[in-house]
Amino acid sequence: MATTQMQIGLRTVTPADDSLVFAAYASTRAAEMSLVPWSDEQRSAFLRMQLTAQLTHYQTYHPQAEHQIILADGRPAGRLYLDRQSDALHILDLTILPAFRNLGLGTRILTDLQAEAAPQKKAVRIHVEMNSPAFRLYHRLGFGTIADKGLYILLEWRPDPSAERGQP
Repeated sequence: MATTQMQIGLRTVTPADDSLVFAAYASTRAAEMSLVPWSDEQRSAFLRMQLTAQLTHYQTYHPQAEHQIILADGRPAGRLYLDRQSDALHILDLTILPAFRNLGLGTRILTDLQAEAAPQKKAVRIHVEMNSPAFRLYHRLGFGTIADKGLYILLEWRPDPSAERGQP
């Protein structure tokens, strides 16, 4: 089902969402985890530890950021961790659950954030792993590389100033 037919929404993460947040995080590490000779229990313990470290980092360095569940037709479809800064909307994490990938949901979330940022003349920023399949999506939506941090690339989208003046 294309997102043009889906109702997309966001709601704040609650403690009841722990398994959903874990599933979203684990889905981003599935390929990596398939390469290690660990039991399911060991993989799960490692991923829980990594998720806890990630969330602790976000809460420490971005205490005002919003952690939200992405809803598609009322069903949990992913998570968005967003820090609305004075000069930018900084996406700390955008993860779409595997069952909802390739339906345009990520595009819709990103274009909604661009539409929010544009009138405020704010940038939209995100760190993306170099080998992430989403890397192409960001470039297609006008994000450009502003910093190469080794494994991660900092991407940024800025509103087109000519659009404000009615220029093509």
